[in-house]
Amino acid sequence: MALYLIGDVQGCDDALGRLLDKIAFSPSRDRIVLLGDLVNRGSDSAAVLRRVQGYGASARSLLGNHDLHLLGVAHGARKAGRKDTLAAVLDAPDRELLLDWLGQQHMALHETIAGADLLMVHAGVPPQWSVGDTLVLASEVEAVLRGPALGEFLQTMYGNEPAQWSATLTGSARLRAIVNALTRLRFCSAEGVMEFESKDGAASAPDGFMPWFDVPGRRTAHATVAFGHWSTLGWVSRPDLLSTDTGCVWGGCLSAARIGATLAEREHIKVQCPQSQKPG
Repeated sequence: MALYLIGDVQGCDDALGRLLDKIAFSPSRDRIVLLGDLVNRGSDSAAVLRRVQGYGASARSLLGNHDLHLLGVAHGARKAGRKDTLAAVLDAPDRELLLDWLGQQHMALHETIAGADLLMVHAGVPPQWSVGDTLVLASEVEAVLRGPALGEFLQTMYGNEPAQWSATLTGSARLRAIVNALTRLRFCSAEGVMEFESKDGAASAPDGFMPWFDVPGRRTAHATVAFGHWSTLGWVSRPDLLSTDTGCVWGGCLSAARIGATLAEREHIKVQCPQSQKPG
């Protein structure tokens, strides 16, 4: 049995199919974790959702900012953007099944491999959070996404504040801070203040900020944190980090990391992708 972590698909079903063929994925033998942003910007988000849903327990997915955006548009909490390619899902005859399945996916996942922690998120983890904190806080959002207050939550999910985590946060502010950290974070300050405007690579941090994973003393440093979201960062593999978004939708690659018997055993597998959208 092999475990594969796959970066942002963003509606590129053909690329996902080619990648799964390349790794000879077998749902009866292997497991895949998609690290968020299954949908949007590519040409066939509905096919991606149907494909992954069809793999049952062999495939798990994190929720990325584009996945939550789809739920927001579907529930009238957000208007579709000019670059969105969500109509195939919103107009699908199996729309409700697809959306219900998406809402059951995860904000964070954890595996123990040869005694070491693998924490999986879409974007990032504030330096104040431990692995355990991350999973507990993710579960708070998951409970709302799967419950009767989903529509109300989506109405209050958007916004950049509060920009710094505090355990004293409550209500919509608390949930918004958790969502922003797990699905939007790239840069933060040494004190854990999150910055959400910059989308450039790690070397272009705004003044006073740094990549979230380079904050000294962050509490997840002992674990390997795997994430997507940051296409301008690209593939990064180091003992405490695995960055997997290699810009599929922008004409880059769709990447998978094959995890071996230990977290140090990693193989990068990728397929080239045609450009679906241009930045800007």
